[in-house]
Amino acid sequence: MTSLIILAAGEKSAEVTNWAGRIGWLVGLTLFVAFVYWLMRQGWKWRGSLQSDLPELPGVPETPGEAKLTLSGRYHGSTTAGQWLDRIVAHGLGTRSRVELTLTEAGIEVVRPGANDFLIPADALREARLDKGIAGKVLAEGGLLVVTWTHGDRLLDSGFRSDRAAEHTAWVEAINSMNHTRTTEGTAR
Repeated sequence: MTSLIILAAGEKSAEVTNWAGRIGWLVGLTLFVAFVYWLMRQGWKWRGSLQSDLPELPGVPETPGEAKLTLSGRYHGSTTAGQWLDRIVAHGLGTRSRVELTLTEAGIEVVRPGANDFLIPADALREARLDKGIAGKVLAEGGLLVVTWTHGDRLLDSGFRSDRAAEHTAWVEAINSMNHTRTTEGTAR
């Protein structure tokens, strides 16, 4: 029995954790994630510099006029019209945020807390439609209000989603009727 106790006392457990190896892997993984994040940030800046020819966005007027429609929801970004993956990031157009939209005779006021507010002038509006996706956001069919408008020499699509999706249809009809009115009056481009 004493020899059994001596044998048990003589055996050692294997070391469970290799702390140096574990810390090395953790530091390496952290550096890799930081490098990937840095590359993504550089890509975003590069895209913004490629789009530097885009003029400044028109500001929201102090006296916008009577509101025809209002919408509270999310702004999902802007893309080159017809190319739903070509995101526009210049002047904050790539920043997703909450949004308050107001349709007036002057156009669409886009008020975004934490991001640049801007106006889509009425004469710049081309059409509105229901769609399912815009750069980085895909929803059910018809779940996204997409407004096509001109800014500078570019045609843009901007995607919005109302907190109450049933409002989208009224927006499409109102914007398209404004565009039809301007076209029949001869002021549309």
